Amino acid sequence: MFDFFRKYNKIVMIFLFLLIIPSFVFFGVERYQNSGGDEKVARVDGHNITRPEWDLQHRNETDRIRQQSPNVDPTLLESDALRYATLERMVRDRVLAAAAAKSNVTISEERLSRIFAQDPGLASFRTPDGKFDRETFQRVTGRTPEQYEASMRSELATQQVLLGISGTAFTPPAVTAATINAFYDQREIQVARFAPDSFASKVTVSDADVETYYKDHAAQFQAPEQASIEYVVLDLEAAKKNVAVNEADLKTYYEQNAARFGTKEERRASHILITAPASASADERAKAKAKAEQLLAEVRKNPASFADVARKNSQDPGSAEKGGDLDFVTRGAMVKPFEDAMFALKKGDISDVVETEFGYHVIRLTDIKPAVVPPFEQVRATIESEVRAQQATQEFAKAAEAFTDTVYQQPDSLKPAADKLKLTVQTAANVSRTPAPGATGVLANRNFLNALFAADSLSRKQNTEAIEVGANQLAAGRITQYAPAHPMPLAEVKDKIRAQLVTERAAVMAKAEGEAKLAAWTTKADGATFGAPVTVSRRDAKAQPLPVIDAALRADPGKLPALVGVDLGPQGYAVVRVTKVVPRTPSAPEQAQQENAQVAQSVAAAEDAAYYNLLKERFKAEILVPKPADTLPVAAR
Repeated sequence: MFDFFRKYNKIVMIFLFLLIIPSFVFFGVERYQNSGGDEKVARVDGHNITRPEWDLQHRNETDRIRQQSPNVDPTLLESDALRYATLERMVRDRVLAAAAAKSNVTISEERLSRIFAQDPGLASFRTPDGKFDRETFQRVTGRTPEQYEASMRSELATQQVLLGISGTAFTPPAVTAATINAFYDQREIQVARFAPDSFASKVTVSDADVETYYKDHAAQFQAPEQASIEYVVLDLEAAKKNVAVNEADLKTYYEQNAARFGTKEERRASHILITAPASASADERAKAKAKAEQLLAEVRKNPASFADVARKNSQDPGSAEKGGDLDFVTRGAMVKPFEDAMFALKKGDISDVVETEFGYHVIRLTDIKPAVVPPFEQVRATIESEVRAQQATQEFAKAAEAFTDTVYQQPDSLKPAADKLKLTVQTAANVSRTPAPGATGVLANRNFLNALFAADSLSRKQNTEAIEVGANQLAAGRITQYAPAHPMPLAEVKDKIRAQLVTERAAVMAKAEGEAKLAAWTTKADGATFGAPVTVSRRDAKAQPLPVIDAALRADPGKLPALVGVDLGPQGYAVVRVTKVVPRTPSAPEQAQQENAQVAQSVAAAEDAAYYNLLKERFKAEILVPKPADTLPVAAR
């Protein structure tokens, strides 16, 4: 048979080609096309935003958040609400960009150059001679200077679109006063509370009631699906373990970076300064130099008099009274001409007259602290850690490829990948599709959990693919045991149901009692029992529920005292007696100015939002994926 294949191998290859390629065309390509790779998630001005674009933008944003806040809750970063917020920002950016383009908003080269010159973040990318270091910028930011300039130009243009609205926002004094007063308005109230707890003992719940509730609300009593899993994580720390560092590399690194591990040479000098600013005339500078030459001759004749001469003649207010002493400094602390002269002197020497941008100096070197470089053995551990960290990134890239291949090629176990890369197989029980409260690491990562509970992983109990769960972090897992969602027996939940029914029925009785008292006290105030008077506002609720405050402030000030009833839901009912309006204490001038500014900012923000909604309609912006049910925490908005 093997002779046959060797003899007719070309014919066999043609046969296989004709057999395989059509299968790929009819099935593989169709599968690819239906895989959702080009799924449209939003549309602005006729241009689509695809899911891969959304995923990339969200990954970039979460990476940035992780870098700025390493301790951020990973559950928040992977939440559907935060992902949706990323998409909303993408739509907003494109709407404003479209508006800028249609309005021909441009940013002048002069303005852009001025912004770049004043940007402190860009200063670190300039060399000592003032040139811009393109390579360092691209390595640190991941963008070319041209890409950065384009993004800045676009950002400034879109800001200009809204500036035409927010920059012209006007808040009349009457609107400002009404807004502030709504926040500071005060009422004196008395409250009678009817709490469900007071009626709980009067509630009777039968076994039949419990069983009926259980049947009518079966969906509330489903035990979620759960799984026991195994997983492995590959990160930079794991990659470091596979980095081989030899002694020669460590010593070479030590020699190249010896100055970093010790202390730099320090020098202490005193100086006499005769000022001569750059704006001074040539005649004035000549006189200053002559004065410095005269003082130089004087101190060279009597070096011991240097401090006295400096006190009497130096025009440096910071050092003259100290005899010209400048204390110890390292290279880089002084202007270059001064530094070059100082570091060229021997201890006790006096320099020639040195010209700088400040004037003319006479310098005397008073002390030297030589540079101290610790021996190699003393810093070896630090060097090894640094070398491993530098090489870990390269090693991680290699390990990531091996990790991805191994978990895929040997899908029935994670042990081969763990053994190959010296990883630990970890286990977890009671894992569900959504992160458990307090979950950390991969168990808080939605992408990882989604892969675990995918239909293929559940049915075959094979490894997931390698999932990116963070910056330089991959994970793969597999389900070892699985329990599908199932109804919880009545015996397990009957006490919970009974307590819930008692609470609900007690709240109904509390509301009925409160409404009856309100009707009776409205007709005849005698016998009404209220708590002590208390002054409340939206700013200071005095521990009263928000519905109570709202009801009190909505009562007609011209018809006080007045009684209002407030349904507090599960917290029962309240009858509120609003007795009078309490005038607010006027704010101090500075606080009043701040309050007016806050109102103006709020009005400007509201006008911005209204204008943005108008632009959304104009450019037919729409998000094509449903908004998630979970809400985004205020801190993350």
